[in-house]
Amino acid sequence: MSDQLRVNWIRCDAHGLCAELFPERISLDEWGYPVIDPAPIPPQLRKHAERAVAQCPVLALVLEHTDP
Repeated sequence: MSDQLRVNWIRCDAHGLCAELFPERISLDEWGYPVIDPAPIPPQLRKHAERAVAQCPVLALVLEHTDP
């Protein structure tokens, strides 16, 4: 099982907090919306991903568990 970040684009308001909290995998485009690295989240970065998801002010960021 692996974890991957996903954005709910309908909810996202481009606050940019996710990129500040998890710059290893999230950058911002020119409008402030997240650009997420599609690679699975390694175990050593899982806590950082969980923190970014938990702190999203509009709950637009999701950490999905997928089967390889």
